[in-house]
Formats: sequence, C-alpha cells, structure tokens
Amino acid sequence: MKKSLPPIGLALAAALLASPLTAPAADPALPHLATRHGVRQLIVDGQPFLMLAGELHNSSTSSREYMRPIWPQLAQRNLNTVLAVITWELIEPQEGHFDFTTVDDTLAGARQNHLRLVLLWFGSWKNGESSYQPAWVKADPRRFPWAKDRTGRTLNLLSTFGDATRDADVRAFAALMRHLREVDGQAHTVLAMQVENEVGVLGDSRDHTAAANAAFAQPVPPALMRQLVRHKAALAPELSRVWAANGCQTAGTWEEVFGPGRPDGVTPLAQLTPAEKDTLWRRFDWPVDEIFMAWRYSTYINRVAAAGKAEYNLPCYCNTWLQQPGTPRPGDFPSGCPEPEVHDIWRAGAPDIDLLAPDIYIPEFTEVCGRYTRNGNALFIPEAAANPENALTAILKYNAICFSPFGIEGRGGVGRDTAPGANGTPPPDPLSQTYALLNYLAPVILENQGRGTMVQLAPMDDTNAPPQEVKLGGYTLHLTPGAGLPGGGRRGGGGRLAGPVPPVTNAPPVRLVINSGPGEFVIVGGPMRVSITADQPERGGVVLGSFDEAMYANGRWVAGRRLNGDETSDNRNWPVLGSYGIYRYSVFQRQ
Repeated sequence: MKKSLPPIGLALAAALLASPLTAPAADPALPHLATRHGVRQLIVDGQPFLMLAGELHNSSTSSREYMRPIWPQLAQRNLNTVLAVITWELIEPQEGHFDFTTVDDTLAGARQNHLRLVLLWFGSWKNGESSYQPAWVKADPRRFPWAKDRTGRTLNLLSTFGDATRDADVRAFAALMRHLREVDGQAHTVLAMQVENEVGVLGDSRDHTAAANAAFAQPVPPALMRQLVRHKAALAPELSRVWAANGCQTAGTWEEVFGPGRPDGVTPLAQLTPAEKDTLWRRFDWPVDEIFMAWRYSTYINRVAAAGKAEYNLPCYCNTWLQQPGTPRPGDFPSGCPEPEVHDIWRAGAPDIDLLAPDIYIPEFTEVCGRYTRNGNALFIPEAAANPENALTAILKYNAICFSPFGIEGRGGVGRDTAPGANGTPPPDPLSQTYALLNYLAPVILENQGRGTMVQLAPMDDTNAPPQEVKLGGYTLHLTPGAGLPGGGRRGGGGRLAGPVPPVTNAPPVRLVINSGPGEFVIVGGPMRVSITADQPERGGVVLGSFDEAMYANGRWVAGRRLNGDETSDNRNWPVLGSYGIYRYSVFQRQ
C-alpha cells in the first residue's frame, strides 16, 4: 500500500513556506540499504520502500511559485517520490554564507503532498559540464581551475585536479547534509542523495591540464592496484580483458598497465556516418583515458559524499550518461562517469557511494539493467523514458529500488492547465496508471523480490494472442486472452464475474503473475480466462480456495470483493476475468 507522510496542518504549512523548517518528531531510524532475500532494498522507517518516482526538470525547484501548482499534481499522478535538484549556486551565493530557502521550500512542498524526496546535488558538475556553481567559483579560474583538451583549449568543466574546488564542494555538501539532519532528521522526507550529476570529461577523452598530464605519467596508485588484484576474479569482463591484454601488471604507469591513450588524428564524431558511429557502440576505446578519469572523479566525489555522510548518513549514488550509438567514445559521453566497464574503478575510488545508477534513454533497456546489477550493485534508475513496461521489467526482473522518468512535471498534463470540467485533476496516462497499480502491490512485490516468484507476462491485449503458461510454486497457470465463456449464476458453467468492476481507462500495458505464498497467486491483466493445474497431479486435483478482486476508484486501487459461491459456481469453475484488474487466487490440492 502507498505509505504517506503524516499530514501537516494548514498553519504549519504556511509557516514552512514562510520560514526555515523545524523538524517534526518521528522515528529516528534513518533510510538505509539492506539485503533481504539476497537483494538490496531501501528501508524507510523500518519497512522496505519502492520508489515510484519522477525527476523534475533541472531548474524547477529554484522557484517556490513555479512548483506550487505542480506538487499536488505529482501526487495525483501516483508518484510516491520526487527527484529534485539542489544547486550549489543557490545555497552558497557568497562563499561561507549559506541560504537553504530552496531546500526548505522543496521539503515543504513534498510534505504537504505526502511525497518523499531524493535530492540531486548539482555541485561541481552537471551533464559533464560546470554551470551550477556560484559566481565566486566560476570567476576565479586560478583558484578553481578548468579542464583542458589536448590542444590546450579550456573545456566548460571544472578540473578534478582543483583541490580548492573539491574542498569548497565538500564544505557546501556537508553544510547541506547538516541542514537536512536538523530539519528532516526525524521526518525522513529525503530518502537518498545524488552526488553531482553525469560527471566526466566532454570534448576529450581525459583532462590535459599540466597537473593531469603529470598524474597520468605517474604510476597507477597502489590503492587502486590492490583493489584490482584483490577482486581480480570478479572484475567486470570489459575491464578484465583490458588488463589481461596488457599482461595483468600489478604496477606501472597508467599506459603500462592499461594500454595506450587516445591517438592523435581521431576523426571527430560529427564527421562519422551513422553506420560508423554504430560500429563504435559497446567498444571500450582508449580505456586508459576512461579508467584514469574514472579514478579521478570517483576519488573526488568520495570526498564530497564522505563529508556529507559524516553529517547525515543517507544513501548516496552517482548517475551515468551512458555510452550509446550517438555518443560512442569517451569524450562524446562524459569520460570517467560510472559506465559499467569502470564500475570496479569507482568501487575502489568511492566506497562511500552506495549505488552506481544508469540514466536510460536507449532501446537496450534490459541490457543496461543487466550490466548495472553485476557484482551486487542494486538497480536505481534516476532518469528514463516514461515507459510502463520498462518500469515493470526493472522492478520485477531486476529488483529495482527506483524507477524515475525525467521531466515528470511536463508529462501528461502535469504542470499544465487541465481540460475544462476536470476538477483540477489531470487525465489518466499509462505511467500514472502503472504507478497506481504498483503502489497497491508494493508490499507483495517487495516481499517477493529476490525469490524468483514474479513473472512479467507478454502483452495479451489482442484476443488472438497465444495463450501463456506460467510455472510457479508447484502449479501451472494457463492464461488465455479474452473472456468468451458462458456462465454465471447458480450452478452456472462458466464462472463469469457478476457485476464486473468498471473498466480501467487507459489501462497500462502491465501484465504479471506473483506467487505470493504457498498456493497463492496475484494476477494482473484481463480480460482473460485462467485455470490452474498441479505439477504433481497424483497428489490430488486443484481446488479454488478463494478469489478476490481489487477495484480502481478515484485513481487508486483498493480492495474489492471476495468472490466465492455464485461467482465461482461454488468454487467448481475458474472465474473469467472480464476486465483488466488485479486478482488474487488461493488454491489447494484435494484427493
């Protein structure tokens, strides 16, 4: 069931908008990650929590008035969590002087609408560039140096070799986390923190400042080499192949250990044909440059995250601009960001980062999910297209902690005027319908993650679609699209549901089965015919013990009727699912 924060009164709401926040009393246990059933889950107030989220546009939370009409619409869209940006330039406009107005406004808006938050820290970098820093940072390149390409041209990003930049970022993030502990340390509105955003070098495969060139010519740091040697058998296959190709050396310069860097005369991406770009996709080109920058960014960011956690120990993650056909080479995508091939570098350099997270906008969704769940990394998707099927795949197959489409306030009417007569409620859309369903099923989903008891069905919208069979828990479920059986009534033959629930408008493309307990099944879908047989029929025939429906009312799923007796011909026949919905079966074998 959807878990809401305690409502806050109108007087308190007004005070929150007008003045700094004061922390309400609540359970002191912090949100944290824990392993249950062999998978990592987010624990909030003592219970596993599934983030059905959306990320706001980057500048949305800079304005209280802009967000005022959007917060309630996000809640109406069945989100339980919002990813919102907090920028360095707004909280520290003058060095050493902090203003947390945007933080407090964001907390107040979320609380008033019973939403949780993940805050995105735009400190030194955003999307591989630097544009959200205070003016006093941007205007002092001697103190806060910028990266350079191989020709000496200054790139639009702060260098990881600026110790003063790192230390200033550390102080600002620590101040933010200290403030969150003071104003939210008991309410737990904020569940996690994103540290920086899609970091990495754009415009070249690595930084070429004098400090960067000097470091690149030095031996690989012993701490990194020890980590690679210790975990040699479990390294990402891409990294393992690169290291093996250079003799698996345990000491040496970066190029001696990982091979040569980017050669001169590389054809610019803009001059390549689409076919040529496609041949570069999934390649680990100039790996030493990407590995070198992964080490630089991870160690820099770990200093930021560690300082923040020392103040308020929330889970922290870093997100990734993925390599893809349009950006196939390091420098086309931000070189050094936590791509799957350099996850081991990030684990060594950033032990205080709990999750490495993909921003998925490419068709290879399941491939990316698979690569981001290697070696125990829990799947957290902070940015994605608003695809309900992908949300279901991430949560059911890959045990995702979070699914979050980007630009959520611009989707399906959120943040826009609604149609006349809509009473301020945006029209339904597939994502909000999917979130409504997942909110209702979240307890059973979270209890079954890691157990191998959840199956995502193929689409069954067409009555001519082939039947499907699902084997779970010693039974086989036979699912046939359509509801064409006769029946109903006393001793009827078909078991058609009497008084079917109203059809769901814009029903999401979500079809699934969960074996929620011995002889217990949750089925989402319809219309369809269902029957269940035993995998060991010699133990007796299968008898329908109980059958329950859920109802969709006012944008939410709620418990419906227990349909035994007439509706199931006194449990002699399997009920026909006449409309899309959520249905629970219990069965047993009887001689």
